[in-house]
Amino acid sequence: MLNNLTKLSYQTLQQSKNYLSLGHKTFFTQLQNLLYPPQEPSQKISPQAIATIQNRLNQLLEADWQDTQKGIYPESVLFDNQWTDVLINYPLLCLDLPQIWERISQKQYQEFSKEIDQQGYPSYYLQNFHHQTNGYLSDLSANLYDLQVELLFGGTADAMRRRILSPLKRELQKFQETQQKQIRILDVACGTGRTLKLIRSALPKASLFGTDLSPAYLRKANQLLSQNPGELPQLVQANAEELPYLDHYFHAVTCVFLFHELPPAVRQTVIEQCFRVTKPGGVFIICDSIQLSDSPELVEIMESFPSTFHEPYYKHYITDDLIDKLEKAGFQNIETQTHFLSKYLIAHKPE
Repeated sequence: MLNNLTKLSYQTLQQSKNYLSLGHKTFFTQLQNLLYPPQEPSQKISPQAIATIQNRLNQLLEADWQDTQKGIYPESVLFDNQWTDVLINYPLLCLDLPQIWERISQKQYQEFSKEIDQQGYPSYYLQNFHHQTNGYLSDLSANLYDLQVELLFGGTADAMRRRILSPLKRELQKFQETQQKQIRILDVACGTGRTLKLIRSALPKASLFGTDLSPAYLRKANQLLSQNPGELPQLVQANAEELPYLDHYFHAVTCVFLFHELPPAVRQTVIEQCFRVTKPGGVFIICDSIQLSDSPELVEIMESFPSTFHEPYYKHYITDDLIDKLEKAGFQNIETQTHFLSKYLIAHKPE
């Protein structure tokens, strides 16, 4: 009975997140269209695509629940919501929307405030991804990011991130059985630290590391992760094209929602770097957007995504052969999965 009540509570929570997301999108889209009438009619999602999305959403939530029942991570993780952050940041997010709409109307996609230091960053990174004010280079952006992504995905962003935990624990089991040394895991492009926090819930004794290009997002990650008991992950500002670690150092490397924001050649470089720092017998797990090859029934959504959310490299990403890139770097036995709107690649480095 208690188990059923917990599951019902989880389903109710996710439904409330979905309603909040839908209400937010509906109201502010109508307001945006009133203030900045669109030059072209917006593309409507077909009933078939809506049905597919709803079915995938239900499957995602069931998989999320089942992983708690298998002991992959505790049930408490399902209810880990920073409501205080939501109450503080939602008004700030709403106040920021007029600036976003103005940039969209002017087609200004690489606009940064004068106080933002742009030196030392690759040109492909200096974008207002998701139309965010100051891209990924301000504290405001870092504070709003998790809420923005939750609203975008109807409250399922963490549920999609958690899909890496089952294969991660499975692949690390062999190291835990044969080695006394602590497991080392690197999260590339760790952002605000959400993925590292989830990994900590599943692997409380592992040594965790994270890299990101944004000092603002690393500050936010340190703030988030310092609230957790246990060893604080080691966070470093670094470009994923040049990871500052020794060869064969990590038992596992993860990368969540990065590759669709990289140019094609850079994707290959990042994969090669991840291969270099992974131990023989280790695993590299990618979580990113679905692609045309695995989700052709959602082509209309994928094709509209780049312009709607300013993702300049996404159009190429959805046709890119990531398995080929992984194999060129040296990875083998590559497993793929899809959950809701995300795709997962579990790649193994030969022993």
